[in-house]
Amino acid sequence: MPVISVINYKGGVGKTTTTANLAAELAWRGRKILLLDLDAQASLTFSFIRPDQWSNDFEKNGTVKSWFDSFDSHSPIPLQSLIFQPQEITDILQRSPRERSPRGEVHLVPSHLGLINVDLELATALGGASLNQAKVNFLRVHRRLRDALVPVVENFDFILIDCPPNFNIVTKNAIVASDYVLVPAKPDYLSTLGIDYLKRNLDQLIHDFNEYVRLDENDAEDVIEPEIKGIVFTMIQIFNRQPIRSQARYISQTRHLGMPVFDAWIRENKTIFADAPEYGIPVVLKGYSSPTYRDIVREIEEFVSEFEQRLS
Repeated sequence: MPVISVINYKGGVGKTTTTANLAAELAWRGRKILLLDLDAQASLTFSFIRPDQWSNDFEKNGTVKSWFDSFDSHSPIPLQSLIFQPQEITDILQRSPRERSPRGEVHLVPSHLGLINVDLELATALGGASLNQAKVNFLRVHRRLRDALVPVVENFDFILIDCPPNFNIVTKNAIVASDYVLVPAKPDYLSTLGIDYLKRNLDQLIHDFNEYVRLDENDAEDVIEPEIKGIVFTMIQIFNRQPIRSQARYISQTRHLGMPVFDAWIRENKTIFADAPEYGIPVVLKGYSSPTYRDIVREIEEFVSEFEQRLS
């Protein structure tokens, strides 16, 4: 089943909100979804569970940080042992008034605020006494997540990875493990500035990883080919049912870069989107009845439909 990394160098572009609502809508369409939170801010985690629940049930041994840390021990933790179903979204998927069936599931591997330190620890494992050993270590470090997902992928229809807003080793683990990359972006100068740079770094990682893989005849076929499936523009401001002129300009410029851009986009509404994580239920599954809410839900549904078509 496809593994998709959701990434943008720029924070505050709706990356986590897009991931949460994509997962929720896919689950409502009957899909079984695994969310993997690799962002040390843990925003995706706290979109589905409360901080006190995280502190009581997950902080010590139940996060992706625990899994990374366990590689220094003689008995690494299986990644699948950290997967759980958040209760609030599980309940709403079963009883929501929106009529669609069959119902799917959302599962989550939580993040940890200390995950930022993991990257420094991974970097120390990249050295080697020789060039050949350094290449072996590069592969061993960067394919950890990919290897861990092997016994997991067949249990889910989609695996969505919420990446940190940088290109560190944790992010590279996500890219190596992924079939596709999704890039949420706000149509402004700073948010779109790094998209081309992200593409170049992605291409360089693929080149380096595959070059090292081919050095070993046993692994020569184990190359990676993650593909950018598209840029989805978020936080759109509407005038006459279209993005305002300044935002439309950046959307057009991004298309001219030759990057795939989703036709569907998601408008800005700080009130509706900001409140949703407090209740553990993404906007697309909540029961508001205002016209603005209905428009936002329709836009999310259109994006998810286009997303499924691109992956079919």
